[in-house]
Amino acid sequence: MAHKMAHKNVTEEARTFGALLRLPYQKLQQQVYTQLAANGFEDIRPAHSNVFRYILPAGSRVTELAERAEMTKQSMAYLVNYLEEHGYVTQMADPLDGRAKLVQLTPRGVAVQQTALEFSQQVEDQLARHIGKQHMKQLRSLLELVVDNLDRLE
Repeated sequence: MAHKMAHKNVTEEARTFGALLRLPYQKLQQQVYTQLAANGFEDIRPAHSNVFRYILPAGSRVTELAERAEMTKQSMAYLVNYLEEHGYVTQMADPLDGRAKLVQLTPRGVAVQQTALEFSQQVEDQLARHIGKQHMKQLRSLLELVVDNLDRLE
């Protein structure tokens, strides 16, 4: 146990609200991306979630994706270019502004997005088996309440 404790950072040791939200997400992410790799998407990394999470069904501009992901346009363009090279997205002229490019998921990109959602649900179901369905229902309810009230924070 002492060995495990030595690897905790200050927020994990203090069990801050941020750490309590972050640690389950990190475990979820690790399991989902491990499963993606085992199911034919070995070229997808957690950083690519910034594209898959924020892209709109009709497509999004790189600048919009970068803004939503709170990262630089250059970093987002790097992710988008990688995903395009690997067949997950396409870039085309934006019909509303020919100077801008619209990023859209290819069928393979949609498959990754849907598969990640399915694996995420599997992880949630697995956790519910460990903590109990009622506790998972309560946790989901409380997290939804928190999310619904985030705009009230100053």
